[in-house]
Amino acid sequence: MYHLLGLCLALAALLTANALVSLAIAGLWRGWLNQRTRAWSAAVRAQLLFGLRLAPFALALLFVAVFVVPAYLLYEPAAAAETVSMKLAALAALSIIGLAFALWRSLAAWLVTRRLVADWLRHAAPVELPGVNVPAYSVTHRFPVIAVVGALRPRLFIAQQLFAQLNEGELRAALAHECGHLAARDNLKRALLRGCRDALTIVPAGRTLDRAWSESAEAAADEHAACAGDTDTALDLASALVKIARVVPLGARPALPAGAFLIGALDDSSLAWRVRRLMQLAAGEASMRRPHGLRAPGAWLRTGAGALLFVAICAAADARVLTTMHTALEYVVGALR
Repeated sequence: MYHLLGLCLALAALLTANALVSLAIAGLWRGWLNQRTRAWSAAVRAQLLFGLRLAPFALALLFVAVFVVPAYLLYEPAAAAETVSMKLAALAALSIIGLAFALWRSLAAWLVTRRLVADWLRHAAPVELPGVNVPAYSVTHRFPVIAVVGALRPRLFIAQQLFAQLNEGELRAALAHECGHLAARDNLKRALLRGCRDALTIVPAGRTLDRAWSESAEAAADEHAACAGDTDTALDLASALVKIARVVPLGARPALPAGAFLIGALDDSSLAWRVRRLMQLAAGEASMRRPHGLRAPGAWLRTGAGALLFVAICAAADARVLTTMHTALEYVVGALR
C-alpha cells in the first residue's frame, strides 16, 4: 500500500499541477501576451508559443519529480496505515488515461505518417532542388503538395504538377519557405506538442494557442523566405501561394498529420493574411523585429528553463521545504478520504 499510495499521489499531483498551470497560461495569453506580442516577429512569437504550450506538462513533471516524490519517500512512514481512497484513485486514473492518450496520439500520428510516406515514395522520383539540403522527391499527388515530412529525418515532397505551374522565382521562394521550417525544426516541435497535449486543449484558449503557434510558424517560414532571397522573393512566395490555392481540388486537403505544408487545410482568411503580410514585407512595411532586449529567444528560453530547474533543486534540498510538502500531501490524503 505504501508504494501504491505514493504512485497515486504522484499521478494526482501531475494532473492537478498540469491543469492549474494550463489555466494560468491560458489566462496570461488571452489577457495580456496575445496583444502585447502582435508587433513581434513571427519567429519570436512562435518560439514563445512553443514554450507556453510545453510549460504545463514540463512544470508539472518538475514539481512531481523534485518535490512530491522526494517528500513522500523521505518522510512518509513505510508502516503507515493510510489507504488509497476512491477519490484519489479516480484522480490517478484520469492522469493515467491522459498520459496513455497522449502516447497513443503520438504513436497513431507516426504510424499514419509512416504509411503515407511509404506510399508517396512508391510514386516518387528523387530530384535536386536549389538550396534544399535534405532528400527531395517529386511525387504524383492530386493535392498540389509542397511539404517537409519527418521530425528526425526530414524529406521534402513536391507535387509533380507544380514544376510546370510555378515559375523559377516562385518555386525558389516556396522552397525557401520549406527551408524555414527545416531551420526552425517545426516538425519536431509539432511532434512534441502532440505528445504533450494537456488541459489547455479542454478550454478554448488551449485550441487558440495551438492555432496561434501553427499560424506563427507559417509566418516565420514566410519571413525566412523573404529574408533569404532578394526583394522580389516575398512577392514570388505570395504569387506561389495564390497559384497553388487556385489548383487545390475542391474539398481536398493534405492527408499527412505530421508535416509542414506550404498550404495545409485551406483557410481563405489565413491565406489572405499571409499574402497581405508578404506584400508588406516586400514593401518594408511589416515588422520582423525582436522585442527589445531579446537577442536570442531560443537561448533565452533554454536559459530560463535551466535556471528554474536549478532553483527548484536548491529549494528541494532544504529539508523544511520537503517537510512542508509532506504535510501538504497528508492534508490531501485526508481531504480525499
